[in-house]
Amino acid sequence: MKLDAIDLRILDAVQRDGRITKLALAEKAGLSPTPCWMRLRKLEKAGVITGYHARIAPRRIAPVASVMMEVTLANHRQADFERFERAVTAIPEIVACWSVGGGVDYIVKIIAPDIDAYQRLVDGLLDRELGIDRYFTYIVTKTVKEDTVLPVSSFTATGEEPSAL
Repeated sequence: MKLDAIDLRILDAVQRDGRITKLALAEKAGLSPTPCWMRLRKLEKAGVITGYHARIAPRRIAPVASVMMEVTLANHRQADFERFERAVTAIPEIVACWSVGGGVDYIVKIIAPDIDAYQRLVDGLLDRELGIDRYFTYIVTKTVKEDTVLPVSSFTATGEEPSAL
């Protein structure tokens, strides 16, 4: 889908504030409300906007351990990858999983109540015989940056910036 500068402004605005009103979004996009709303719906239907959510500060709810884990599978057949991916998508504590190139197969982000809970989760993965050959654990000691706002203007060939919002 080809996006223009107005689409980029709409995307930038809704990812910063998913609860933005129709009127405020139209102002930020530089359109009247009805055409702006129609563009938003078009972006949603095209799958460019996949949902809306609230960002939660987990440590305000309870102490948690954030863990990054590198995973290498023993075998590299499609069925091996699919089995592992099905398993991790079903575990709520695994909040992100990326298939990567290089020396490891996956990088997994886990949020657990504590390190013991993390280790029980890993033990459960190993018990399920998902083909994990080795894994390395990295405990997050400080979050320096974790942004959900994507730099949408840099995705275009022109690199045109959305107007100041």
